[in-house]
Amino acid sequence: MTQVTEQSPSMPQAPVAVQGATSVALVASFVRGATAAGLGLGLIAVFVTVMWISSPFPDSDPGDALHVAAALWLLAHGTELVRADTLSGAAAPMGVAPLLLVALPVWLAHRAARDALEPDPGRPRPSAWSAPIMVACGYVMVGAPVVLYVAGGSFAADPLSALVHLPLLTLLAAASGAWTANGLPLGPLPSWVPQRLRVALARSRMSAALRSAAAGALALLVGGAVLVVASTVWHGRAAQESFMNLSGEWSGRTAIALLVLALVPNAAVWGASYGLGPGFAVGTGATATPLALTGTPALPDFPLLAAVPDQGPGTPLHWAAVAVPVVAAAVVAWFTVGAAAPRYGARETAWRPGDTALAALLGAVGCAGLTALLAAASGGPLGTGRLAAFGPVWWLVGLAALAWTAGLSIPLALVLRAWRLRTPAQGWWPRLPRRHSAEAADGSAVEAVAEPVVPEAPAERSAASEAVDPGSELLDDESELYGYLPQDTWAERAPREDRWAALKESSGGPDSPPVLVRGPETAAGPESGAGPGHPAGPEPAAASPAARPEPDRAAGETPESAPEPSADDEAR
Repeated sequence: MTQVTEQSPSMPQAPVAVQGATSVALVASFVRGATAAGLGLGLIAVFVTVMWISSPFPDSDPGDALHVAAALWLLAHGTELVRADTLSGAAAPMGVAPLLLVALPVWLAHRAARDALEPDPGRPRPSAWSAPIMVACGYVMVGAPVVLYVAGGSFAADPLSALVHLPLLTLLAAASGAWTANGLPLGPLPSWVPQRLRVALARSRMSAALRSAAAGALALLVGGAVLVVASTVWHGRAAQESFMNLSGEWSGRTAIALLVLALVPNAAVWGASYGLGPGFAVGTGATATPLALTGTPALPDFPLLAAVPDQGPGTPLHWAAVAVPVVAAAVVAWFTVGAAAPRYGARETAWRPGDTALAALLGAVGCAGLTALLAAASGGPLGTGRLAAFGPVWWLVGLAALAWTAGLSIPLALVLRAWRLRTPAQGWWPRLPRRHSAEAADGSAVEAVAEPVVPEAPAERSAASEAVDPGSELLDDESELYGYLPQDTWAERAPREDRWAALKESSGGPDSPPVLVRGPETAAGPESGAGPGHPAGPEPAAASPAARPEPDRAAGETPESAPEPSADDEAR
């Protein structure tokens, strides 16, 4: 029961109870889940029907095409299929699900749960736990008849596999949608988790660990894809021959090209497993690793499988694949330090070394978990006998990813943290003090004018200390703290150049000699006496008119002639 408000033009607003608002929200979530399942099934059915119509020599009826579409929809959820019409007559399992095809139902279930928790204004909103459950129930209610429908076709679904994979994948995707709708919260852990572990995980910033884990897993996938592309180009002739021999019609080749595209993520996971070290199985008893391809591989005629390395020991070119986990570990460390010690953050807000190492370790654990999950989803059987095992072993891949990322990301994160927290005086090379010399605009140096030092009264000294000198921006708190002068900028340099120009103009121009003023230690008058080491002398005469700087004159102006001396002046 929820409370809504009735508005009346003559009466004040009053809450009115509405019965069944929660039930309406749950029913709406159930319908969203069923709609998502029907939409995914319809898209695959349309694609298969178009391919069947475009085939020049179809060897089946429309019913068989719909059975194939339903089987592909179940395969996209990880359900293992069983092929009955084989050459040997024995049923052959097929469990390699194209990961790009898996992305379709995952996205639809995710979107259904997110939309259920973000209803239109005025509609009831279900709880964060009930929405994904009801979405999954509606989705499974559509999937159950599909499992029964494909039971009599050429591709039948394994009931046990469908009972496990279909609800599990749908519930996980719906839960991720609910998590997204609630703002990706990383709230407190459940109460059954030990308190010391909860405190440690809270200090290590779980959000940073999740970001670094996702970034590390993505780096592994990208590196694996690079290895697959490089190997395919290296074995380009074999891959081209395999593609041309599978079908001679354009419709068949189009279907093969689309299947290759859907299996590219699987190949990227296999390439990442190859770079990590455990490699992947190419049939029972055969494994491809950077060190060697052991056993006798059972490779069907397929373009992507043509990129598998040749049988025999590996070469330095194969050993270079270990650069993939090294780069992934560096990515985990970089994302961890990005949160532990931001580049432009305050030093006081940086994490402690222990928290940084723990966050890097959690990122490595998350990266290993995601990699193991992808490895388990990317492989499976392609038949019986030697074709019963294809793809990486998920637990070996997870352990290898944990060893690589944790062993390299933790020390690298600590080194990067220390590098970002270093002070300018503690750099790798000693810093030399900068020498600032005052220069005029034409490049000639301007000598400083010595002024006599007059002791100030205490009142005058306090008033002068409160005044701000226009040129005091050369030394700020940061420069005094680190012992260096800040680098000049155009905004700071322009006022100083104006002051130097004014000083030069007031002193008589750039060609006039500087005026030297004697200080108290060098000038001694008849009343002050002689200073130490300087005998007293007569008072200096006034500067002659010739020594005085002439005022600036405009161009072309001549000095006025001086008057001739009179007779009285000559007598004097």
